[in-house]
Amino acid sequence: MNQKIKKIIIVLILGIALPFVTAATNATPQTLYRVYLKGESIGLIKSRTQLEEYIDKKQDQIKEKFDVDKVYLPEDLDIVKEVTFDNDISTVKEIYNKIKDISPFTIKGYAITIGAVDSQAADGKKIKGKKQTIYVLDKQVFEDAVDNIVHSFISEEDYENYANGTQEEIEETGSIIERIYIENKITISRRNIPVDETIYQDTDTLSQYLMFGTTKAQQKYTVQTGDTIEQISFNNKISTEEFLIANPEFTSANSLLYAGQEVTLGILKPQFRVVEEDHVVLDEETNYQTETQYDNTKEVGYSEVKQAGVKGVTRVTQKVQKVNGETISVARVSSEVLKEPINEIVVKGGKKSSYYGYGEAVPTAGDWGWPATCSSISSPFGYRWGVLHDGTDIAGCGYGSNIFAAQSGTVVQSSYKYDNGEFITIDHHNGYYSMYAHMISGSRRVQVGDYVVKGQVIGSMGMTGAATGVHLHFSIWRGFPYRGGRALNAMSFY
Repeated sequence: MNQKIKKIIIVLILGIALPFVTAATNATPQTLYRVYLKGESIGLIKSRTQLEEYIDKKQDQIKEKFDVDKVYLPEDLDIVKEVTFDNDISTVKEIYNKIKDISPFTIKGYAITIGAVDSQAADGKKIKGKKQTIYVLDKQVFEDAVDNIVHSFISEEDYENYANGTQEEIEETGSIIERIYIENKITISRRNIPVDETIYQDTDTLSQYLMFGTTKAQQKYTVQTGDTIEQISFNNKISTEEFLIANPEFTSANSLLYAGQEVTLGILKPQFRVVEEDHVVLDEETNYQTETQYDNTKEVGYSEVKQAGVKGVTRVTQKVQKVNGETISVARVSSEVLKEPINEIVVKGGKKSSYYGYGEAVPTAGDWGWPATCSSISSPFGYRWGVLHDGTDIAGCGYGSNIFAAQSGTVVQSSYKYDNGEFITIDHHNGYYSMYAHMISGSRRVQVGDYVVKGQVIGSMGMTGAATGVHLHFSIWRGFPYRGGRALNAMSFY
């Protein structure tokens, strides 16, 4: 190719390219704002402020519903300043229309995070704690709701005396609160809250959620003639304490009811754990032992009390921990014997007659021996949190203290189970069985097939299995426990 043709081609190329280069060179970059929704670009706008003002202007319904003055951008909307040659600019109305039905707008409020705390069910299974966040517009609503929950488990008078340092000192017996705290970690932060979240605006609604785990109306019951608080509670699988919390107009389980009266039967499900630690000094009755003497001049079946038994008295100092009103542990600090017990002496006939009866009489009140060395009951028989506690928890006797057979019979279980821990079951050969749980590992002194007598030491108090503190779970059953038998209130036998 000759030089002239080459020059013409170069000129043509430059002539074609030059206008584009010139146009690019003359373009002016703009400072705009790119809008991202859920991480995806949805357009460019000239002013962030104009978009914020437009959104606020359009949301009168939200302002009225929550009684607020201003509405803000959605949480997942990002606006980033950008210097660009791009001239494809959206109006704030166009951007608003893209986001209004996809992401919720926000309002100023408080996010309250309640940390998770693991707990244990009545059957010993671990309940995994749940971390949750609650939203309020005014943090005073949350603080007042927390006060309501705390006062449901601790009387306002006791709480105020504790907080003000005005508790009466213990002279001989009594108790004082040493510490009150919420076990869950709670954090409060001011932030923008999406309006599609549950936002609590009043104390009563939030109090109901924090106590029952729901804002739905609780089950109601219409009192029938002859009803008592204890009967209503048990029949509806709640404790009398839960009944009284749900119905604060009643002051005790002995409060009178009238036919036609409506009461609340909600099962409590507190959303945090209120812990109360008490220092307690009490005088505890010490049960006497029964000595049996045989008179061979009297026939079998003859029985006479030669010496009446007299209970002793021991002054006991304890540390008691309660969680949401329920006693979790009782630790004995010290004890002082004020009066020694006097054993009962019973004379029984040893002479056999020609007639041999079949079976034994069903033990009645007074026939059963106490199974522990102390008498403090940390958790009675009955429903709590919707689950039946099928025994009576006796605590405060001390780790390793003796456990006694409550009645004579044959050992039918002497083993370990994940919930009972080390436990023993005795068949009393009259349709009744007694069970003793949470013994110290290796402390069971009797095995299956052994015959034991009332008052015989069968093990030591511990906290194996599903136990949060040292105690004896003592239960009496009509029929074999957990094999068709029915748990009874052991205290009705004493």
